[in-house]
Amino acid sequence: MRLSSTHYWDLLATLAGVLFTLAFAPFDYAYLAIVALALLFASWQSCTAKRALWRGYLFGLGSFGLGVSWVFVSIHHFGKAGLLNSSLMTGFFFGFWALFPALAGYLAVQVRQLCLGRGAILSTPVVWLLVEYLRGYWVLNGFPWLQCAYSQLATPLAGYIPIVGVYGTGFFVALSAAIIVYLCQPNHKRLAWGVGLLLVWVLGGILQTVSWTYAIGAPFRVSLIQGNVAQDKKWLPEFKENTLQFYKTMTEAHWDSAVIVWPETSIPAYYSTVYDWFLMPLNQAAQQHNTDLIVSLPAHGDSEDIRYNAVMTLGKASTLYKKKHLLPFGEFLPWQPLSGFVLESLGIKLGDFTPGDIHQALLKAGGYPLISSICYEDAFGEAGLIGLPEAAYLVNVTNDGWFGDSIEPHQHMQIARLRALETGRYLLRSANTGITAIVAPDGKITSQLPLFTATVLTDSITPMGGMTPYARLGDRPVLIALMLSLVACCLLTRNRRGWSFPTVPKDARAPP
Repeated sequence: MRLSSTHYWDLLATLAGVLFTLAFAPFDYAYLAIVALALLFASWQSCTAKRALWRGYLFGLGSFGLGVSWVFVSIHHFGKAGLLNSSLMTGFFFGFWALFPALAGYLAVQVRQLCLGRGAILSTPVVWLLVEYLRGYWVLNGFPWLQCAYSQLATPLAGYIPIVGVYGTGFFVALSAAIIVYLCQPNHKRLAWGVGLLLVWVLGGILQTVSWTYAIGAPFRVSLIQGNVAQDKKWLPEFKENTLQFYKTMTEAHWDSAVIVWPETSIPAYYSTVYDWFLMPLNQAAQQHNTDLIVSLPAHGDSEDIRYNAVMTLGKASTLYKKKHLLPFGEFLPWQPLSGFVLESLGIKLGDFTPGDIHQALLKAGGYPLISSICYEDAFGEAGLIGLPEAAYLVNVTNDGWFGDSIEPHQHMQIARLRALETGRYLLRSANTGITAIVAPDGKITSQLPLFTATVLTDSITPMGGMTPYARLGDRPVLIALMLSLVACCLLTRNRRGWSFPTVPKDARAPP
């Protein structure tokens, strides 16, 4: 069967989705994010909104199909679901999130019809970022994976991250793609847009040389323990004492550090069951050595039915932090009772935790307050600003062992690096199987451990003060600016003559 031009564009949209994922870790072909979006935006030109919706969905299938393939590892290998059930759940997962590029395509065509002048070049990037925000913060408690700004840590656009965060920087990525689509077409007004694109990238490079925060004390020594405890054995009663003894022994070898960090749920038992015989002696030892420990374990609330994923400090002060932003379908079940019924029918057992309060007292270790996050929480930039400027550094504990030797640990590490860059602070990241690392305020990794090794990372960090522009303002100004620019594009360019997005040949036009 001979393919029409319409079908070629459909295939190109799918390919663009795969290329988009290759822009992220561990592949790190950063500029492919712009190439992929340019191909997608070009495929949306001169087609109906329904066809753009379809091409957006194909893009999403290509992107999420590769980019979140690690979900299968979690469900099948560690969730113990059968091969068929795991495949169905994984397919449903990336098929659901593919709806958001589809929504962006549909809205982009609808909005472009209102923006008949020069404003049309801005409308598609704005729509793309607003849909990213919808996916990243609101739907199912948010799923910000594969948002385009995370791919740009090694490009000049990273200079915008401390100023406008993920969504503002993502807009410059999408805008670059839209301008490239325009510049590839014969038009006598290309020079101005080409110069504008060049200025965006040059300014980003200049901004990378700016230091928004400053040292407020002398460097101090930290040790991050990577236990590499097998996920399928971690919670078995017969392995509990060996696990606790391992962390205790590794800690005792590093009492010369000011701060020692254990990974997420490194203590595979509830707080109340280990407090007397394990935590109290460990707390006393930390005090004697003038060291602060940051450990992680589950804890009950006022009743057995209330359970928290928690981090606590031992040493000079003992304080508990309760995870606020829970992982959907991992730590809580949305769409109840339907989701619970379906997962139970498939034989998949998942956790059921309670979120902690939004405003909690900051933990303190090494003589300074810090912002703590547990696993998935580090994917939400604005949520990690609570506690600034008091907090002098960031700590993230995680357990990416749920995803085995997949691309997920690398993607998660990339996300965590942006939190350091957004806030202008050092980040200590302790992971059970890796990637355990220390990230500098510029988002660069200063030291890290290899995956799947049981060892300790020891280095020094500097406590930081001050505020980046993003830390002061958060996402709200960017989102307001995006919405206002969309309204302005529609109102100010309505019924005016000007350039329009390039068209594809007539035989590529989709049927209504």
